[in-house]
Amino acid sequence: MEHREFHYTTIEDVRAELCALGRSLPLSDNTAVLGAPLTFGGVTLQNRLAIQPMEGCDGTADGAPDELTRRRYRRFATSGAALVWAEATAVVPEGRANPRQWMLTADNLDEYKAMVEEMREISLKENGFSPFIVLQMTHSGRYSKPEGTPAPLIAYNNPIFEKDTPIAPSRVVSDDYLATLPAHYAETARLAAAAGFDAVDIKCCHRYLMSELLSAYEREGRYGGDLAGRTRLLRETVEAVKAAAPSSLMLTARLNLYDGFPYPYGFGVAEGGGLTPALDEAKAVVSLLHETYGMPLLDFTIGNPYVNPHVNRPYDKGGYLPPEHPLEGVVRMMDCVGEVRRAFPKLAVIGSGYSYLRQFAPALAAGAVESGVCDMAGFGREAFAYPTFARDILQNGAMDPKKCCITCGKCTELMRAGSTAGCVPRDGATYAPIYQRDVLKK
Repeated sequence: MEHREFHYTTIEDVRAELCALGRSLPLSDNTAVLGAPLTFGGVTLQNRLAIQPMEGCDGTADGAPDELTRRRYRRFATSGAALVWAEATAVVPEGRANPRQWMLTADNLDEYKAMVEEMREISLKENGFSPFIVLQMTHSGRYSKPEGTPAPLIAYNNPIFEKDTPIAPSRVVSDDYLATLPAHYAETARLAAAAGFDAVDIKCCHRYLMSELLSAYEREGRYGGDLAGRTRLLRETVEAVKAAAPSSLMLTARLNLYDGFPYPYGFGVAEGGGLTPALDEAKAVVSLLHETYGMPLLDFTIGNPYVNPHVNRPYDKGGYLPPEHPLEGVVRMMDCVGEVRRAFPKLAVIGSGYSYLRQFAPALAAGAVESGVCDMAGFGREAFAYPTFARDILQNGAMDPKKCCITCGKCTELMRAGSTAGCVPRDGATYAPIYQRDVLKK
């Protein structure tokens, strides 16, 4: 079935469309399961709802939270979600995705500390509990734009991304350069603990540098080739962070299980297997993180938001017409996350990909938790549009369709235009003028 925009008025309409597609999703009306506590790694969360990391691109030049940043996290703190996975934070200046990306340093530590403390105070007042707050650490790799113009640092040349204009060989990072990065991750983790974050995430998704290395099958040297080579930077970084940060700081990762590109340019597929997910290596990486390094919580996703965004966030409108029905993408996400989650029964997993279903997302979130696809449901762009989504699910068992994300892609358009990202339709007083200035008038 070809791509169709969201048109469902009842959950039965969704079920009928899935039947026509020959697909299924674990939909449940037992939303009470989302209010159950979750315990992992000695921590107990109050519910099964999480806010995923969404970059606002609105920090200061020196990497600190700015006015729009603090506003966004105040809104997240009111949400009712038990876990807030804070956005990508560069560990080195050359690895920033934009000139306003977060970068935690000794000089701006107090500003992060104040933001975290404010979030806890707001949530305690509004929800009666303090959220579990994760800081995502990253190197943007081929998406680095520290001065606002592309300055890619890549693991290897990839014709799917570069097409007829390959990136210069001088931009392929050396083994010596990669070997310097674990110390930077470790320092950021140490500062995150001082700022009051509960955990740090070694970001390994969406084709940023750590993620790209997972598919560096043809890269020569210590950081490519077999799985041991392709996970070397990840392993070295985990070990460096463990050595530098206090034991009270939990270590986790947001991990791509499947890139959606053919071998040898994508992770999570078999050689000669086309685009069909093949998750044996993904399970091996999860085993490494969970069983070898003791990570009790992982956050799973798939796809690439720059080249095949329909894979990780099915949408109504975007930069191209997707080659599939959006529900196919939702099903693929649930299938990939569920297959890996069921292989590790003691691991707590956050699943992704719920926002496309709008007011029917609670049914999918509840069904995913009930059926063992995941332990928590994570919402990304939905939190931009509808920051109190979790409270409404927990208190009313439903989301208001008039507040839901409509998957129009305008938050992404703002980001691609080098502006600050937010929801234009639902938070128009703040972001419609920015969209008019930075997107429509360009």
